[in-house]
Amino acid sequence: MTIKMVAIDIDGTLINDQREITPRTVAVIKKASAKGVKIVLCTGRPMTGVRAYLDQLGLNNRDDEYVVSFNGALAQTTSKKVMVDDSISFNDYVDWENYCLKSGIHSQIETRDYIYTTNQNLSYYTIYESELVSMPVRYRSLDEMARIQDQYIIAKAMMVDNKEKIDQAWANLPQELADRFSIVRSEDFYLEFMHKSVSKGNALKSLCAELDLTASEVLALGNAQNDNSMIEFAGTGVAMGNSVSKTLAIADDVTADNNHDGVAAAIEKYVF
Repeated sequence: MTIKMVAIDIDGTLINDQREITPRTVAVIKKASAKGVKIVLCTGRPMTGVRAYLDQLGLNNRDDEYVVSFNGALAQTTSKKVMVDDSISFNDYVDWENYCLKSGIHSQIETRDYIYTTNQNLSYYTIYESELVSMPVRYRSLDEMARIQDQYIIAKAMMVDNKEKIDQAWANLPQELADRFSIVRSEDFYLEFMHKSVSKGNALKSLCAELDLTASEVLALGNAQNDNSMIEFAGTGVAMGNSVSKTLAIADDVTADNNHDGVAAAIEKYVF
């Protein structure tokens, strides 16, 4: 089956460890795009952390190119027409935030414009995320968050702490609370919570329905747990050489790692 869409994760996949898209990968993606293949960046990042890469690839501000952000909570054209928008309710957020407080774990939420945290002493990982995705941080008490809840949409919530604390908080998470969310571990220090219907795979499924494409016409590339749903959805799911073990296990194929043009190699193999 001819590949008509390539879905690409960003961190650990599209970009190398220096957060750069290599010249070879840029050239191969532009060649595929010129051929009419849809290039869809699928990321846990907000749009603020995607725009620079869209610019580099020549995909920004277009009505016929698409992005999946917040792990699938938001899908839109690169010209900002929204196609999928699934957010967390404020009530679910409050119950989740209280669990974080009881567990002594740092937390934050991401909206389309800001990272909000109720932790007055900002976590190192909150500052790191802010710099990574080019999104400013706002400290607000939970009471203040309640008063302004009509001014923001919660795309995702994140536990942000060291690996051991994240491991413990996830292991002890009450099932009643877990059932309200889609949960993915994007890094050892990030545990991400979205609306229970959200995944990269579901967002791609909706996008394919809109574009009259089948899963067999999709190539998906990723390296981590939050990529597994799109790798499983795609007719051709490819894991990066640097992928976690569960992603390697479900993939149809494995390409080179993110520091050795794995994305370019996979597109050359399956698109050209």
